[in-house]
Amino acid sequence: MVTLLVAICFISFLLIKNSPIDPIQAYIGADLLKVGPEQREMIAKYWGLDQPVIVQFFNWGSSLLRGDLGTSMIYRRPVADIISERFINSLALMLSAWILSGIIGFFMGVIAAMKKGTWIDRLIKWYCFTLASTPTFWMGLLILIVFAVWLQWFPIGMGVPAGVLAEDVTLADKIKHLILPALTLSIVGVANIAMHTRQKLIDVLASDYVLFARARGEQGFVLFWRHGLRNVALPAITLQFAAFSELFGGAVLAEQVFSYPGLGQATVEAGLRGDVPLLLGLVIFSTLFVFVGNLIADIIYRIVDPRMRGGRSL
Repeated sequence: MVTLLVAICFISFLLIKNSPIDPIQAYIGADLLKVGPEQREMIAKYWGLDQPVIVQFFNWGSSLLRGDLGTSMIYRRPVADIISERFINSLALMLSAWILSGIIGFFMGVIAAMKKGTWIDRLIKWYCFTLASTPTFWMGLLILIVFAVWLQWFPIGMGVPAGVLAEDVTLADKIKHLILPALTLSIVGVANIAMHTRQKLIDVLASDYVLFARARGEQGFVLFWRHGLRNVALPAITLQFAAFSELFGGAVLAEQVFSYPGLGQATVEAGLRGDVPLLLGLVIFSTLFVFVGNLIADIIYRIVDPRMRGGRSL
């Protein structure tokens, strides 16, 4: 994990430094014409941008080891404060979409496998293949046009109503603004879990012990509950937790489409405006987020599958 973080941070640092975006110009913003060369040099010196790239990286790394992620150049606030504030919003979005996509995808895969070869199976496969090739931002725009513009059932964007004081924002308002981004992520995220569950259950239903169970008269839901559920739950759980990277990547696009104030929107702003401290802090956080998802998947796999606990070869 440590070597992975170091490699990702260094590569991200080099990519940012070699991008065509001028961080000083992005920092100055609309006041660019009012700032002279001397002031630009002072700004570069203040942020350490006048030093070689390797020196900048090691200075940032030494501050990181002391627990300091630095100060955001565009928000003028500590990076840790911005991440903790935005993470609450992103967590609500990603958790809602993660639960919905996992449950819906799992049941769609089970139904498709139990109805293999029927029109239901073909419909679910067509639906999943279509979603697997659908970009998240396009799905978000489509949902935004239908439900926010045409039907006007939901707000068109943001995390809270515009022009309302923070103390006047209710939980119902936050949920209403959360529904469309969460719906976008959950719709796109069901394809993988559904197709993997379908294929695994088809393999289970073709096994010898299931054929023996059918010979004894078991069928339908009873057959699935006794012999299929645990076997298809293992890959489904692993795949769902391992999809944290796709979930975070999808949240970046969905939050940008809906102007949702989460980590995804902060990542896009940091990248477009050359905010090195904020972008590197988000890179570290997203890497840890994905790593924790994979770790949880491994732990749950050992709990669900007794064969993994003893550490003995089978």
